[in-house]
Formats: sequence, structure tokens, C-alpha cells
Amino acid sequence: MSSLPEEEGVHQVEDWAEVRRLHEREGLSQATIARRLGMSRNTVARLLRLAEPPRYVRPPKGSLLDPFTATIAALLDADPGVRATVILERLRAEGFTGGITILKDHLQTVRPAFLAARAHQRTAYRPGEIGQVDWWHTGARIPVGRGRTREAFGLVTSLPHSGAHAAVFSFTRTVADVRPALLACLEHLGGVPEALVFDNDASIVAAREGGRAHLHPEVAALLGALATRAIVLRPRRPTSKGQVERTIGYLETSFLPLRTFADLDDLQAQHDAWAASIAAARTLRRTGHRVDDAWAVERGFLRPLPDPPPDVDWRFETRASADGYVRVDTADYSVPPTFAGRRVAVRVSRTQVSFSSEGTEIARHRRSFVPADLVLAVAHGRATRLAREARDRLEDGDPEVPAPDLRVYDALIEVAS
Repeated sequence: MSSLPEEEGVHQVEDWAEVRRLHEREGLSQATIARRLGMSRNTVARLLRLAEPPRYVRPPKGSLLDPFTATIAALLDADPGVRATVILERLRAEGFTGGITILKDHLQTVRPAFLAARAHQRTAYRPGEIGQVDWWHTGARIPVGRGRTREAFGLVTSLPHSGAHAAVFSFTRTVADVRPALLACLEHLGGVPEALVFDNDASIVAAREGGRAHLHPEVAALLGALATRAIVLRPRRPTSKGQVERTIGYLETSFLPLRTFADLDDLQAQHDAWAASIAAARTLRRTGHRVDDAWAVERGFLRPLPDPPPDVDWRFETRASADGYVRVDTADYSVPPTFAGRRVAVRVSRTQVSFSSEGTEIARHRRSFVPADLVLAVAHGRATRLAREARDRLEDGDPEVPAPDLRVYDALIEVAS
């Protein structure tokens, strides 16, 4: 990620993502963006110059309004359009002593999420307007090797206008899973809608402040790169994304029954074939159109994905164990024994795990999903064995050195003369 000089003002990843979306998706000028977001024009210009999201986040300052954010959220939940003066009257009764200006500033930040969530409860959508995203707990047990199985989860993305959907499967539901899965769904659907509707899911939302959801920086960075915005629903509001809920129900009743899967790739392949031949050919009752016909129209309204696409591999740093292993998910992977106990950089994709030190790759493995698995490279095992044998010899005492054969030296002297 790039950084902004701290003395000039450091902004969160969400700020960068929203500035980028307003400029690239809605075509707003820098001056208009500055007015809408309450930023200076210089700040907007600096954020637009960043190809990657900013690295640092300035902690928010305290406000007289902080103790009342939950009350404000409840009032907006009941009526997203309620006037600031009405909210101020309620807050005064609870002891709020601040002015209406800071209340209006706060409402300008949080009200759009409530308005968007309410607006997107309707059943008719413009093509390319939104996509709805949700995790599907399939309940299917998938073989992962060594006689073990794990439950598969599917990230399902649906386009309500056409009814088209995509699903990408994984064994966990983390930030590391949602980013590549979402990108793959959008690639399958043919582009990026103007907004994406999410649940208040831990893989998406890092925290909530009053009524506002703060995304994980990695998720906000991806949405910024895609120039789309997130609509995060409040908890227990599944009807606000009814299309994807119905799609998941359709998958459970029409795709999953009587199927078995050899592995995760087999599950993905069977789903994709079924989606192309069966799901896309059905006619939606609410629209009267075949899904694939409406989808062909909607693809023309989706924003093309960036080329090259964003890097969505999971990256982190950790210390290798004393015996030369690094744990990723529930499996341990070997690194050369010379890196035992040292910090290494880890890069994880859906199929591979690689390790590097000071920018140089030191190991690469096929990713294992077997619980408590031990993934050992042959070369690492051999080097570890040789090092252990040498250590054992040293611990047993000084190694025996045979007495020199002096006749060898005599022969060398005679040859030299």
C-alpha cells in the first residue's frame, strides 16, 4: 500500500475507495467530491494519485456525539429520512450537550447507508445497479485427503436485475477467502455492478460505529480497486438481499441433492456446469424473462474489471517454528532448516502456499486443507536429517579423525623432486 505524509493528513482505506468510486464510477469532479465528503480539494487530489490504498489510519478523535451513536442509528433505522432537528430533540432528552453542526456532520456520514439499505429492499432494479453477496453454508462434506472431510462454503453473488449468479467455494469464511472468491464471482458475471450488498459478516465488516460499518481494509481496498461501493446491511435484515437468499435456496433444492464431490475442484466444476445449463436457462417468475437473456443485456451495464486484476492473495509475516515449519490455516508447511526460528513472508492462494525472506522465495507448496496436516518438501526433510545427524555427532563427543599416513607425504616429496 502507498502512504500519505502524516503532516498532510492521513485517511483510511475507505476514504480512498470512496473517492476513487465517485471519480471513476460516477464521473464527479474533484471539487464535487471534496464538497460531498467534506475534504479539501488537495486531499481528494492526493487520494486519486494513489494507485494503492493508504497504509496508515489516523485514529478518530473523540466527540460529544460518541455516547449517542447507537441512539442515532436506531432512529435512522426507523426512519432514514428523519430530520436532524428531530434527532437533536431526542438526543437533548438523553443529555446531549453538543450542537446541531456536529450532528449534521455525523448524519452526512451514516445516513446514506440507511437510505441505501431501505432503497434496495425493492424488487425491481436497473441493470448493473447492484449485486447481492452472501455466504452459503452448503453442509456438503468434501474429501480433503488422508480420509478426512471438511464442510464447503460458497460465496454466492447474484445480480437481481437478471437473476444471474456465480458461486465460488472454499473451506473457510475469512477475509482471506472472501476477496478471491468475490473477484472470481465478478469475473464469471462479466463485470462489476455499481454497488454490492453484504451482510454484517465478520469476513466483510471489521467493526461498527453506531450505524456505520467499517470494512476490513483489505476488503475496502478491493472494492476501491473495482470502483464499486459496499452497502452493508444491519444485523438481522436478510429481506434486504432477498434475491441472493432465494438463489441460495434454489441451489440447495435444485443443485445439491443426490450429488457427491471428489474434492473442492469437482464441486466447483459441477456447480459451474449446472449453472450454465440449468440455472441460466430458467425463466424468472417475477420478470418473465430467461436468466441468460436478461444477463446478456445486464453485462453491457457492468463496469469492466481492472486489467490486470487486483492481487487478492493472502499475505502476512510470521516466525517459522524451531523445527522449520510455518502454520497456515490448520496445516504446517516446511521451510529450509536454515530459516527455523526466523521471520518469513507468507503468500497464500487457493492452490499454493509460498514463503520468502528478504524478497527471495525460499519454499513453495501445494496448499493442503487436511486438518493438522504436515507438508514436508523432500529436500527440506533431507537437510533437516543431515543437520540432526551432524548435531548428534557433536553432542556425542569429538569426531574421530584417523591418523595421517605419512607415506603419502613422502611420495609427494619424491614426485616433486
